[in-house]
Amino acid sequence: MSEGCELTILMPCLNEAETLASCIAKARSFFARSGIQGEVLVADNGSTDGSQTIAKAAGARVVDIAERGYGSALIGGIRAARGRYVIMGDSDDSYDFSDLRLFVEKLRQGYQLVMGNRFQGGIRPGAMPPLHRYFGNPLLTILGRLFFSSPCGDFYCGLRGFERRAILTLDLQASGMEFALEMLVKATTNKLRIAEVPTTLSPDGRSRPPHLRSWRDGWRSLRFYLLFSPRWLFLYPGTAMLLTGALVMAWLLLEPLVIGGVGFDIHTLLYAAVAVIVGAQSVQFWIFIKIYGMREGIVPPDPWFSSVIATVARLEYGLIAGGVLLLIGLGLAVLALGSWGAVGFGALDPERTMRLVIPSALAIILAFQTAYGAFFVSALDIRASRVDPEAAPSPAVRVA
Repeated sequence: MSEGCELTILMPCLNEAETLASCIAKARSFFARSGIQGEVLVADNGSTDGSQTIAKAAGARVVDIAERGYGSALIGGIRAARGRYVIMGDSDDSYDFSDLRLFVEKLRQGYQLVMGNRFQGGIRPGAMPPLHRYFGNPLLTILGRLFFSSPCGDFYCGLRGFERRAILTLDLQASGMEFALEMLVKATTNKLRIAEVPTTLSPDGRSRPPHLRSWRDGWRSLRFYLLFSPRWLFLYPGTAMLLTGALVMAWLLLEPLVIGGVGFDIHTLLYAAVAVIVGAQSVQFWIFIKIYGMREGIVPPDPWFSSVIATVARLEYGLIAGGVLLLIGLGLAVLALGSWGAVGFGALDPERTMRLVIPSALAIILAFQTAYGAFFVSALDIRASRVDPEAAPSPAVRVA
């Protein structure tokens, strides 16, 4: 950072010749009126329409980012920024860079991430498609608030300010549109101080269609949520399947049940065993991802979880538990074999025999699953060296 540079206004750019000069002019007018020492920085992602020349002529500094993608451009721009604070926004003239006073006030108050909220500030006619405004944005924001306990009411606002060093410590990696979500999610899980300010969204000034693709980007957002919130992807559904399957098996192990005239027998018992297997595997995957996520900084440290894993999930304990399950499974298999021998190894009564065979197969599968899982947890304990985010190479940044 350059001494005395308080604020960088950062604009990612990919062929924005129609609107870039207007955005830069508004940003420079904000600096002139507010007296803030700062710079306008354009992170160009390979424009072929002369955007770089336009940006320099308008008084901005330009960094060329070779790696394509919205996230790549912003990561490179944040690393190249000279200001203590950064306010980022799209260079399509949909946000008003001439009035960033509320963002700066919150940043100076000590907030490390200040999000714009377009639903509070106003969405002008034609600025956002109805599908995004009334369905996609609200639904995905609700899911984000539920999954990550975030205070923000507009997860997708592209105008946001932050303390540069605090965001660099998050080690953001997403190269595409998920970058904006990754920033907010990691800031929330790492307990950064977050605030919101009302922001107005205007129709962009370009004659070409935007880079966004509604259904594709919506799916990418949902996929990101699930990957960054393993509780909702693995733990909760896995626990539900495991408990439900175990309960149904307990009901059906001794004899069939009839409820409301509907009979439940060994076929239901088999599917209940499948639910137990899938549920146990799902919970195991949650443990794997939780360990990996804490190591990589995707999720915040959880001392209680770490303590339990260090005590319970040791390799030796996992092998012992797997061995016990294997013995139970083989014991039930011997009983099933004995019942078969009692009839001269001829035809069997499935309703009786399968009540031994199904739990036997379940215990054997869980035995190997437990043992292999214990080995994998031990492998996850092997740590790689950490890299200082300030010293890490940026995605091919060249300053112009």
